[in-house]
Amino acid sequence: MSAEIAVVGSANLDLVTEVARVPLVGETVLGGDLRRVPGGKGANQAVVAARLGRSVAMIGRVGDDEAGAVLLNALSRDGIDTSHLVVTQGVPSGVALISVQADGDNAIVVSPGANSRLGPADITNAGVALSSAAVTLLQLEVPIEAVLAAARLAGGKVILNPAPAPPDGLPLDLLAQVDVLVPNQTELAELCGVSGAVDPVRAVGLARDLPCDAVVVTLGAEGALVVDSDTVEHVPAPVVVPVDTTAAGDSFCGALADALVEGRNLVDAARWAVRVGAATTLRAGAQTSLPTAAEVKTLVG
Repeated sequence: MSAEIAVVGSANLDLVTEVARVPLVGETVLGGDLRRVPGGKGANQAVVAARLGRSVAMIGRVGDDEAGAVLLNALSRDGIDTSHLVVTQGVPSGVALISVQADGDNAIVVSPGANSRLGPADITNAGVALSSAAVTLLQLEVPIEAVLAAARLAGGKVILNPAPAPPDGLPLDLLAQVDVLVPNQTELAELCGVSGAVDPVRAVGLARDLPCDAVVVTLGAEGALVVDSDTVEHVPAPVVVPVDTTAAGDSFCGALADALVEGRNLVDAARWAVRVGAATTLRAGAQTSLPTAAEVKTLVG
């Protein structure tokens, strides 16, 4: 049976340590014990969608190393179809180095490894999964050529999380394939050639300048801003005291896809997504923190 959601993106092994604060350039700080946690934007979004009850197919690459086996096993445990997650010979798996501050904010450096080898041929091989999925989820921790190929083959709605934001912007032919663009404030600014994060008022104008059907701007603790041709609506997030904000944005995207598969409109989908994102911040780690639907109700109501 075809998966409801196809995710094209990265799978990384996260190396996480807690610090009082992230170091300045040239500075060394002491951290807590090192934890190894499955992560990667694509894999995180796939896992949260699966834990919310959706059938999910993951399309990407891992290395032929111990980390790759860990990542494959983690996805399989959540019932995700990994038949299009290619094991890349002679290449290490992607790794993310994550420092988590005492206030829950983090700093992340990603070594893409096998993720950088994902190409259009891999996407063509997964064409049936993409054409039959109700929603295709894309991010930018894999080559843009693969992302564009996936958007073209997608048979359902296309959600693009433009993270990390490319310095030269997104190709217009990619944006033309996107149904819902999901940047944060900084990513929206970078896509529009503006310095620094933008406030919600300015974000509306920038979002409407982008050539895609709808934009949902994530605002962290402030929730999200839904902008399309007919709607501008701020969706507040539940008030929580975060433990770790790693993967909160990925949870938002996975939950948005879940709600769109269910048939909710975009504003209602964003209301669900901010709750799932908030619940994710209440536990440490990337995939270890991703909640089920029942846990979201328990954690944030």
